[in-house]
Amino acid sequence: MRRLLFLNGIKAFEAAARTGSFAAAGLELSVSAAAVSRMVHLLEQRLGVALFERKANKLVLTQAGRAYQGGLTPIFDALASLTAQVTAPSGVRVLTIGVGHTFAMRWLIPRLSEFRSEEPDIEVRFTTGGASVPFGEDWSCGIKLGTGDWPGLVAEPLFAGDLTPVCVPRLAASLKRPADLRGPSLIRVAHSPEDWPIWLKAASLTRINARGPEFQFYGQALQAAADGLGIAMGIRPYIDDDLAAGRLVAPFDLSVPKGMRWYLLYRSFQTEQRDFAAFRRWIMRAASEPARPVRRTGRSAGRN
Repeated sequence: MRRLLFLNGIKAFEAAARTGSFAAAGLELSVSAAAVSRMVHLLEQRLGVALFERKANKLVLTQAGRAYQGGLTPIFDALASLTAQVTAPSGVRVLTIGVGHTFAMRWLIPRLSEFRSEEPDIEVRFTTGGASVPFGEDWSCGIKLGTGDWPGLVAEPLFAGDLTPVCVPRLAASLKRPADLRGPSLIRVAHSPEDWPIWLKAASLTRINARGPEFQFYGQALQAAADGLGIAMGIRPYIDDDLAAGRLVAPFDLSVPKGMRWYLLYRSFQTEQRDFAAFRRWIMRAASEPARPVRRTGRSAGRN
């Protein structure tokens, strides 16, 4: 027989370990912080091992606590996912993807009909993702830009986040070499201020500073570039379709790694679920397809 000790205490401990506090765990479980603390204390007594070091205004997991939480969280995630499947209306197959607005609009949605043609019975739902949004408990998977370090999640690389300037052909015609770039015409993205300095340094243009219009997101900056407002720093795969269609062109040959990649994120147990497995096979295949031909105007960035 299974030896399950004090399930309420186990649930309280997992929530406190994951959220970092008894108060946050209490809000999640709809009980008081004191109740969570008591249940965790009882669990520790029954296990005969300390799970937390209780410090002023801070919970620190012990080695045993880290090992216990590392095993419990995937179990609770799997249980929640299984419950959602069992209680879903008969015949409904739902895949929930946490993804940023720009990635969804510029790469995923234009290709989603391909997945739908292969799996017409799977209903795809998008929910707000992005780098600053934690992985949601109800997500089947997520797509994020980063370094690949998401504890507790499997991270499979999709694309390299390579940077290259883009603009409309009319502006590109006047850019014979990177030194022709002017700071006021360089469109910026507020949450990625490092992009232009990375590329300009690689092009040996340390005296040029991007001082053009600033937008909050890549999608806004690229739309501004497509409207002729200036030169935006393009990042793959956001620019692939615009380059292929000729709405934007890359004036120079220099493409510089951002130092991050796009990843497909999911919990390890998801590989056993057929709907996610089908999406994973499709998106890994779509991401591995060669980028569409890039239309270029101007000379190589090697000439300053």
